[in-house]
Amino acid sequence: MSHFSGSYSTSDVQFLLKPLQMEPIADLEEKERLIQSGKRHYSEMIGVEQQPDEEYLSLFHRSVELNLAKMAVDLYWITQKILAARRLENLAIVSLARAGTPVGVGIKRLLEKETAIPVKHYSISIIRDRGIDQQALLYIAQRHRPESIVFVDGWTGKGAIASELQDSMQRLQDPILRKIPAELYVLCDLGGVSTDCGSTEDYLIPSAILNATISGLVSRTILNDRIGKHDFHGCLYYEELESQDLSRWFIDKLLEEVDRQHPRIRQQPPPRYCASVVHQRMKAWLDDLVSNYSISNLNLIKPGVCESTRALLRRSAKLLIVKNGSDTNTGHLLHLAEKNNVPIEIREDIPFLATVLIRNFKHG
Repeated sequence: MSHFSGSYSTSDVQFLLKPLQMEPIADLEEKERLIQSGKRHYSEMIGVEQQPDEEYLSLFHRSVELNLAKMAVDLYWITQKILAARRLENLAIVSLARAGTPVGVGIKRLLEKETAIPVKHYSISIIRDRGIDQQALLYIAQRHRPESIVFVDGWTGKGAIASELQDSMQRLQDPILRKIPAELYVLCDLGGVSTDCGSTEDYLIPSAILNATISGLVSRTILNDRIGKHDFHGCLYYEELESQDLSRWFIDKLLEEVDRQHPRIRQQPPPRYCASVVHQRMKAWLDDLVSNYSISNLNLIKPGVCESTRALLRRSAKLLIVKNGSDTNTGHLLHLAEKNNVPIEIREDIPFLATVLIRNFKHG
């Protein structure tokens, strides 16, 4: 087993992933049919990374202008909450690849600046229905005390990954691994399922707009027959996209924004997090969708602007629902939907900025 840092500095992150060579599936509908038929698990395959056209890239930079300040505030508060909850000695930030990776890099750097104590950051795989990468956890546990390990991610939607983390940690047999707290800290929690978060407001986290080019040129994680018993989960490394990579640029920009806002932020009380209220909001919206759109599988619902972005980039979408057709936070979603002929519905009563429904190939 080995680790690498993608396009990040080696001091920023160690990806505990196995780089693979495999052919992506270009046909999204075929990929969706394979997943929904049960013939293939989504983690066994990977689609083609859609590279942004000029208009989409301009929407990304616009989101940086509009929302980087909000992301910086959330990053500051979640870092402070981790700092208050955990011991500093030999601290290990473990981000869930790949949406958690930029957040993990930001938290690692901010913790070191706040404390002047070195912090390690690892990025590992967790896969819905398959669990967390136990080989990666063993690697970390051999180098850090279990109680010093902190899981971080970018955001939550319905809470599938947060639940997977809880279930995975409960299934662990190794007595050392079982001591690792199954706690998850995120920038933005829409589902009321994290240990703590920076905010519960649905907004466009800029790093959600892009794929590998803002996540160290690493793909989403893969678990198929190329992964041996003692291997880390796999990924692709997109070396050919180096000229388009914004991973380091984005982190530098984000931390500059934290510095700029620091005098103002530290004078404010930390945001309160009431998981039950947030969870009830999500449940009510899911019940609405199940009832009014004949949804038989909650996995086909992707609530929130960040989850909607990922769905339109990777999946075969049936419908995009947005709260406001002219909101700058959802302009990129409208761009993707129009580009891929996905119908758009505007509903001012929804609790989030957007939601995507995935096509159900079992029922048409």
